[in-house]
Amino acid sequence: MNPALINSLLEALPDFANSLCEGLHFVKASDTWFKLSTHIVMTNHIIHSSGFPHKDPVVFLCFHSPSTGVNAWGTASFSHRPVNSSSHTPCLCFPEPERGTAETPSRGRVSVEGGRTLRAPQPPRRRRSQGAGGALTSVARALAPERRLLVLLRRYLSGEEARLRDLTRFYDKVLSLHEDSATPVSNPLLAFTLIKRLQSDWRNVVHSLEASENIRALKDGYEKVEQDLPAFEDLEGAARALMRLQDVYMLNVKGLAQGVFQRVTGSAVTDLYSPRRLFSLTADDCFQVGKVAYDMGDYYHAIPWLEEAVSLFRGSYGEWKTEDEACLEDALDHLAFAYFQAGNVSCALSLSREFLLYSPDNKRMARNVLKYEKLLAESPNQVVAEAVIQRPNVPHLQTRDTYEGLCQTLGSQPTHYQIPSLYCSYETNSSPYLLLQPIRKEVIHLEPYVVLYHDFVSDLEAQKIRGLAEPWLQRSVVASGEKQLPVEYRISKSAWLKDTVDPLLVTLDHRIGALTGLDVQPPYAEYLQVVNYGIGGHYEPHFDHATSPTSPLYRMKSGNRVATFMIYLSSVEAGGATAFIYANFSVPVVKNAALFWWNLHRSGEGDGDTLHAGCPVLVGDKWVANKWIHEYGQEFRRPCSSSPED
Repeated sequence: MNPALINSLLEALPDFANSLCEGLHFVKASDTWFKLSTHIVMTNHIIHSSGFPHKDPVVFLCFHSPSTGVNAWGTASFSHRPVNSSSHTPCLCFPEPERGTAETPSRGRVSVEGGRTLRAPQPPRRRRSQGAGGALTSVARALAPERRLLVLLRRYLSGEEARLRDLTRFYDKVLSLHEDSATPVSNPLLAFTLIKRLQSDWRNVVHSLEASENIRALKDGYEKVEQDLPAFEDLEGAARALMRLQDVYMLNVKGLAQGVFQRVTGSAVTDLYSPRRLFSLTADDCFQVGKVAYDMGDYYHAIPWLEEAVSLFRGSYGEWKTEDEACLEDALDHLAFAYFQAGNVSCALSLSREFLLYSPDNKRMARNVLKYEKLLAESPNQVVAEAVIQRPNVPHLQTRDTYEGLCQTLGSQPTHYQIPSLYCSYETNSSPYLLLQPIRKEVIHLEPYVVLYHDFVSDLEAQKIRGLAEPWLQRSVVASGEKQLPVEYRISKSAWLKDTVDPLLVTLDHRIGALTGLDVQPPYAEYLQVVNYGIGGHYEPHFDHATSPTSPLYRMKSGNRVATFMIYLSSVEAGGATAFIYANFSVPVVKNAALFWWNLHRSGEGDGDTLHAGCPVLVGDKWVANKWIHEYGQEFRRPCSSSPED
């Protein structure tokens, strides 16, 4: 960009910034815009990057104030998009970021002025996911790089402590000279040392490279582990997982922020889970969750999280935490606009006025206040009757209320004493393989027929299966037409294990075949699928059998999935139940047990009552293994019948 053009733009910066609703994002220091001068250092290039909020050119600038010695970094994005001049929808000058971006107006502390912190820019966040949001095992792997970062930070702190001890020694030495008012400067030795300190010692102290060397070592170490860290998509995924748990289990946001898992007021059950140790969220944590929802235009979830962020920021206003990206003004700014977008103009006005108490020179917010006041004056009824914020619609999920209600029971228990046909027994299925070690069988439901086999695998077998699958885990997909696609309603990672991988898998197949009486060898059954669910991992209501003739399941040329055999390879502390929607019951996760049900009637028609879901994991690490058995090969093992009752 032509330097003269930049010069003219910066000279007119205040007016130019006021005239655009989206455009300039400049750092301010002492409430004064720095103008271009000989004291400004500026990069001589323009960066186009998808990591920034706009597709317009972004210019990086460094401003230096000769009077205060403050350096302030900022970016300018020159937008040529027109301002909305419609009289029906006022243009509120709010820097609304594009969805999915990680844009923050300023990051990295430079100086503090009136409780506000100016921060230097950081590189754009990595957008490529490392997979931490798809499986809890991936999240656990993130602990290793953080331990390495802790070692680096400890080294940095040790170096800084030594440097500060040295500075304290210098300070005490000089202070002791000033405290002795009788010290005569006429003493040539004292006069010499005073001149030396002011000409040499203080310069060496102020311009010491030790601090920069310490921080450089920390930054170099961070850069070495950076590629092993979760990407921004993982943070977004984790935030969406918290919102999913909030919805499905009717959790109170304020309770979650305090580390407790409580239902919203009015529920029959309050505490769904009582952790041994409380892990509370900070104001910045809550802001980041709300910001993810805000960027998606989901104000139903954004507002309660931003409200909690505002509440926590208010309680600690004036205190700055190095690791935070946001502050009270940021939270008020986003919450006010979220309320406006949701139709609550009076709340938007109140929050905007509060914002101006902390940042009275913010002209954009001042204009918003005038527009809010005008809207309320034109429609005074809005003060009393504000819009009700609706939860985002989920078009593909028609059974959401039933599904969530079953999940909230955390797994309903069978009532054998009320239904005599439900029973427990030791099962051999007349197989010599099981005579010496029969399996404990619990009939959970009759229509559809669902049974639970307790202790189907041992702890060692479950651990080995998880270990065999872990290196091969990939984002789970579902059949969509003729393709297999990853979707938001199935959050997990899975791997397929052939029986040639380990003799244990052959033994497992023999045990499944003996128990069910079915042929479980390919192509009459699929390979073992091992699934690990991530933070809030779930699988919304679905059928295991194909409901379309174009389904990829038919590529095996062995018919539809006649039965499902699902093994629980781990336990969870809360959540994760298997809910059968139309049959109206749910089965909790029982470690080492296996759940079996028929997907098809004997006529070959799909059983609609087998619509089921994997409830979100509230707390814990859920692993399951699925063995899907197909129609062909079972003709003499499960004979056909024309009766719809069979």
